[in-house]
Amino acid sequence: MVSSKIPTSKKNAFTTILGMAEEVHAIDLAIPMSNLVCPEKLIDLVSKNMRLGNNDYSPAEGVEQLREQIINLVNQQNNTLFNPETDITITAGPAQAMTTAISTFVKEGDEALIFEPIQESYAPFIELNGGRPIFVNLKMPDFRIDWEEVKKLVTSKTKMIIINNPQNPIGRIFSEEDIVQLKRLTNGTKLVILSNEVFDHIVFDDLKFHSLASIPELASKSLIVSSFGPVFNITGWGIGYIYGPEKLMSEFRKIQQFQGFSVNTPAQFALAEFLQDGPDFEAICETYHSKRDLFIKLLEGSNFVLVPIQSTFYQILDFSKISDESDIEFATRLIREYGVATVPFSAFQHEKTKNQLIRICFAKPDEVLKAAAKKLKSVPVGNNH
Repeated sequence: MVSSKIPTSKKNAFTTILGMAEEVHAIDLAIPMSNLVCPEKLIDLVSKNMRLGNNDYSPAEGVEQLREQIINLVNQQNNTLFNPETDITITAGPAQAMTTAISTFVKEGDEALIFEPIQESYAPFIELNGGRPIFVNLKMPDFRIDWEEVKKLVTSKTKMIIINNPQNPIGRIFSEEDIVQLKRLTNGTKLVILSNEVFDHIVFDDLKFHSLASIPELASKSLIVSSFGPVFNITGWGIGYIYGPEKLMSEFRKIQQFQGFSVNTPAQFALAEFLQDGPDFEAICETYHSKRDLFIKLLEGSNFVLVPIQSTFYQILDFSKISDESDIEFATRLIREYGVATVPFSAFQHEKTKNQLIRICFAKPDEVLKAAAKKLKSVPVGNNH
């Protein structure tokens, strides 16, 4: 009999949903990736670097030119002085950066705080390292953080606080008050903050995003994870990065050399050269902003309620006016009867809740969004099966 190291882990919700969607050839609004076009120049630069022979192992910390370009960008945006030699590591995507950071700082008997809803990979990795995930549920209807509750959950066993800012899947960014409360919570402690900021360049409605890197009291104890996957539409390249103070990064690199080591070398060189020209992140953000607004307009008159989002390329739909089914039942029926694949919200929560929410990805061609919206608008009230 084989014993599981993570017996509480469940089957990936995306795998289940996508399997059903493929069976009936449903419109895919579930898979968490952009179907928009990667810049042609970036593709050409990868080919160029392959022909130049940049196909060997890269250094464990990443190609020097890419580290320099990213840190230059980070320092310009946040008025910081991070060092490309010691304060950044290139990783095989943001998920690997997150899980390696957890491996680095969470040990047997430690606790790590997670704000839910959240990506499903963090809690299992805490458990794999002998730690215990402590879940903080964001409060409906606006997914606010109850900081008084957070304070009560921090104990002598707490070693790490994991945040996702902007938050996937709900598109929420930390407010200035959230930042103040996080500073108070961690002041005078040895807590490590692990902040996933992958959607930092996709923020809507003229809102201001505050990276933890821009706040000295938090930057000194934070490891920040990001990626160019969403902005350049290269999520499948498997390149992310993590940066922070040398005292934390040096420990991270000790684990990285065994868990990740070399990352896609020609793509690293290509990204380094591409970043030299200073990509127009505002234009990229506006593309997603217009996609969001188009989808909102397309669903006008439907029986869904759209939960306001501030970031990401996801939209949350509330179907409580339509049905009293669970989110899994409703998402399954949308595939079977209406040919649209979405993600049940419970995929981002460790316990069952009564939230009647589903998530869609609107980083799709306009014609796909129009076809999907037409089907979603046809879903009537009270159509329970």
